Amino acid sequence: MSKNSDPKNLASTRETIVQLLSNMSDGKEIRSYLQRFSSADQSQFAVIKIGGAILRDQLEETAAALAFLHTVGLTPIVLHGGGPQMDETLAARKIETPKIDGLRVTNADALDVARDVFTGENIRLVEAVRAQGVSAHSLTSGAIEADYLDREKYGFVGEPNNVRLGLIRSIAQSGAIPILTCLGIAPGGQLLNVNGDSATRALVDALQPLKIIFLSQIGGLLDANGKKIHSINLASDYDELMNADWVEGGMRLKVQEINRLLDTVPLSTSVSITTPSGLVKELFTHGGSGTLVRMGEHIYQHKDKSEINGAKLKPLIEDAFERKLKPDWWDDLEIFDAHISETYRAGAILTKIDDFIYLDKFAVVEDARGEGLARTVWRAFSENTKTFYWRSRNENGFNSFYHNIADGAVKSGPWTVFWIGENDFEKISKVVARIAELPGSFEGEE
Repeated sequence: MSKNSDPKNLASTRETIVQLLSNMSDGKEIRSYLQRFSSADQSQFAVIKIGGAILRDQLEETAAALAFLHTVGLTPIVLHGGGPQMDETLAARKIETPKIDGLRVTNADALDVARDVFTGENIRLVEAVRAQGVSAHSLTSGAIEADYLDREKYGFVGEPNNVRLGLIRSIAQSGAIPILTCLGIAPGGQLLNVNGDSATRALVDALQPLKIIFLSQIGGLLDANGKKIHSINLASDYDELMNADWVEGGMRLKVQEINRLLDTVPLSTSVSITTPSGLVKELFTHGGSGTLVRMGEHIYQHKDKSEINGAKLKPLIEDAFERKLKPDWWDDLEIFDAHISETYRAGAILTKIDDFIYLDKFAVVEDARGEGLARTVWRAFSENTKTFYWRSRNENGFNSFYHNIADGAVKSGPWTVFWIGENDFEKISKVVARIAELPGSFEGEE
């Protein structure tokens, strides 16, 4: 047994990394995500799909990210492609492979190329992970069983019909990361070329993981202005996206595929699209680094306090802040705008003070963090309110998220006051002073 694989050394290394992360961000935030992910079966943490372009251009970063997850006690199930490499090899061998409905027609010669390319890329990734001091196991075939999709039309192209979970789980339980290719086995042992999205969907359906991760060079989906979309809540966003003129081609197909994926798993499962270097931040921080997609739930806007169930709102806020609200908080509350999830697991309450809008409460229950509800609710109200202020205690774990999205922030005593959409510094100064003096909402606060 090598020094790196000794259980005592692994435990020590894991704790060292957790402590390092805790110094970089809020320790409670990091540990909360680790605890949630670690509570799942070793093969149910995450399915990670890696495209061929990532393996070609960012192999070391990818191997380092996978090794990091393993070191903190998490074992992803990894599936990779090799499309660009296969295109290059086919061209070099002068093998023509037309595509029908987006699928590559695979004759015997093309299948030989697929086998050689996928096996070669698999070995490169496995060796790169092992070079990081982490055990990885190659599964170039045998884990995914498939039938011919349509032999006359597509040739040796397969549609997955079964995943051999025993084989995958055995590898994961041995302490190694299983790394699969997009090759399936038909009855009789015939190799078949399996579309990457189809293979991913089969793995997700069989494993029911907490996370589904796509590593891409862009690191997320882009909006109409070319900016990264931080979160998508399919329950409220899917129809709008499908009807948007700017959602076309690859993005449209990707959103549709993700919708199909999430339709077969528990609501707590989410899809993250990020880069290898952004993977840790995407998994372990509220702010994330890529695009987080969930089936999610509807977010409802309320302009009138009578539309809100106060008996449900108060426990949401008390759970999120881990403090008891003052008895008269609800009675004294005057709402300007509110956005609350249908299950009352996340919400934002805005009020109007003097001539400015104040985010009085932004709350997400502990067990909903990491699901994307925070980002979804934030996006919902911030699209309607372009200029607003809020305050947070200096030790609040959400402050790293707030600093990332705020236009500015000033510390005032125990508070940090943030704002978005304001550039009048004279007004900012007055508003900051006013907000810092506001009475507290919770018992024990002045």
